[in-house]
Amino acid sequence: MEYKKMSREDRFRQIAVELGYDFGGEIKVGGNYSPLVVHENVTYISGQIPRVGDTVVIQGAVGKDVSLSQGQLAAKICIMRAVALLLARFGALDNVKRILSINVYVQSAGGFTQQSEVSDGASEVLYAIFGEDGVHARTSVGVFQLPKNAPVEISLVVATH
Repeated sequence: MEYKKMSREDRFRQIAVELGYDFGGEIKVGGNYSPLVVHENVTYISGQIPRVGDTVVIQGAVGKDVSLSQGQLAAKICIMRAVALLLARFGALDNVKRILSINVYVQSAGGFTQQSEVSDGASEVLYAIFGEDGVHARTSVGVFQLPKNAPVEISLVVATH
């Protein structure tokens, strides 16, 4: 599929089809916080796990229960959830000026050191949707455990119009 000739929303929808998941509908919030906060022209998105509807679709530690490719898929699902929040809040992805940074937390088995390769899944999706505006600063960190036994959690900071 030639992404460059498509709108950002069409690219988002095409990636959702390719992944086989629907990112429409409400993103569930499990506490007294907001999944998205806008301050001036900066939008902060709370950590997203690979949940579709009520189900965390991939679970476990990367390098033990989850393969590298499954970890990358989990990162793609996390970032698609974040983009779905942006689309719901702003109505159009053209209101995203630039993805500034992402923080990727990878539930890692002992000795697993490919956190940045897991993070590549999310970075690829952002580039596919936003082009050069999707190129961002990134931190990839291995952690012992994540909520709901998720293998990946991603938060991001976005410049918006």
